Amino acid sequence: MMQDPARKYRPFPAVGLADRQWPNRVITAPPIWMSTDLRDGNQALFEPMDVGRKMRLFRSLCAIGFKEIEVAFPSASQTDFDFVRELIEGGHIPPDVTIEVLTQAREHLIRRTMESLHGARRAIVHVYNATAPTFRDVVFGMSRSEVIDMAVQSVRLIRELAAGQPETEWVLEYSPEAFTATEPDFARDICDAVTAEWGATPANKVILNLPATVEVATPNVYADQIEWMHRNLARRDSILLSVHPHNDRGTAVAAAELAILAGADRVEGCLFGNGERTGNVDIVTLALNLYTQGIHPGLDFSDINTVARIAEQCTRLPIHPRHPYVGDLVFTAFSGSHQDAIKKGFAAQQPEAAWNVPYLPIDPADLGRSYGAVIRVNSQSGKGGVAYLLETEYGVVMPRRLQIEFSTEVQRHTDRHGGEMSAADIWALFSATYLEAAGPVRYVEHHLFEHGGRQGIRLGVEREGVTHLLTGEGNGPIDAAVHALRGIGIDLQVRSFEERSMSSSVDGGDARACAFVEVAHPGGAMECHGVGMDGNIVTASIKALISAATRLGMVEAVAGKTTGRAA
Repeated sequence: MMQDPARKYRPFPAVGLADRQWPNRVITAPPIWMSTDLRDGNQALFEPMDVGRKMRLFRSLCAIGFKEIEVAFPSASQTDFDFVRELIEGGHIPPDVTIEVLTQAREHLIRRTMESLHGARRAIVHVYNATAPTFRDVVFGMSRSEVIDMAVQSVRLIRELAAGQPETEWVLEYSPEAFTATEPDFARDICDAVTAEWGATPANKVILNLPATVEVATPNVYADQIEWMHRNLARRDSILLSVHPHNDRGTAVAAAELAILAGADRVEGCLFGNGERTGNVDIVTLALNLYTQGIHPGLDFSDINTVARIAEQCTRLPIHPRHPYVGDLVFTAFSGSHQDAIKKGFAAQQPEAAWNVPYLPIDPADLGRSYGAVIRVNSQSGKGGVAYLLETEYGVVMPRRLQIEFSTEVQRHTDRHGGEMSAADIWALFSATYLEAAGPVRYVEHHLFEHGGRQGIRLGVEREGVTHLLTGEGNGPIDAAVHALRGIGIDLQVRSFEERSMSSSVDGGDARACAFVEVAHPGGAMECHGVGMDGNIVTASIKALISAATRLGMVEAVAGKTTGRAA
């Protein structure tokens, strides 16, 4: 049994921002994006990326549209140092992309970091030190003023070393690590000291990054912290306010969105939320959340499958099948009611109208995903999904009552065999049930004639290996065929008939027309459908009638066995 949490944990105190403004705002533009996949995401891997994999992911990030990419922690390993050198010396950095590197606020690490950037066109040097009371008291054993001095001395060293490399355009980024657990007034004071030391101006802005190094409270508390800083920092017009949310409470995306409302200009994160512990904020989710609100995020995820596969190959981490927007199953509906609503939504959606399909907050086509995987069938599925797959994949538009009837056959199949049914599986079952049903009667040929103002038919059928030539008359070909079948003891009443052209041939032949017939024995309560396909609609209709007769006999035989009656 879990112990009483009130004895061990304390709720995080609120900021006390009584006049907060962020709840009344809406996001109208994307933030500046900074990918930390190659640094924060990389150091969290079971096996960090080698130079080859890092280079492949770097190129993918550039292609997506990131203009700021944190590429390494150069002082942490030779691999990271060498990667930065390869990017610069090999000319791999596009002119509009700025690389960023991270260093702790320690002299020898800063010097090694600045050495790695020699010859760069433009670079962001990201320096950090922890500021929360636990770190000051337990890890460092320092006072507030000593921690501020640590940050200021580090910034001064970076400024001096940068002056020795005037060919590079230098940008400073500073992070008070564990910002969310730091007293707001102290976070403000150390940030003000840093911007003063750097000499921040509107033309030479400092990036102040306020990380949720560990999520310690609900997203609204983080938003209050960001707004408090936004309103109380000195030289605000000389600052790019950045956030770096982690996902310990599972709310990093919400925290980032509220932080933007609260005044953040920039967001750091990883493509699919990779990073230490539960990960960094997921930039794909954040960006596509904006996209669904009519705001272009400035990042290109129009081929999301390729982005996902490259990320998986480089990080060797799988993407969850239910991951927002990109998971293999996020645009897949197995539920019958969901499938029915989606099918109707697709039918109603006009090409130029605003997207409005139930259960799909984004058009899969915008991400390069096909509609083929939207509806899939298993034992939880209903008639809507089955009908959708037959229509989209095979051009068969079933009447509603036939949808109900055939979905029962699909349900029996999935209950018996388990697992999922593909569109090909469903088509095979549909063909076996209606088009190729193994019954006593098989269509051979027919010839129509006119007799006394009525439609006549000479119908050739095969019954139990013997060919019969039947004749009948009626008010149309179907009625005439019904009368003809009575010649071999098949008495049917047609309850409904529909004929439809098909969008394409489903069997590689000349089938272009599809007929659906619903029949019952005269006075009988049991009804069955038959389906016929042919290049000639009359032939398709007669095939459908014989299919229905076969189906009716089979269903009645099963019903008789079930109830103990003679069939």
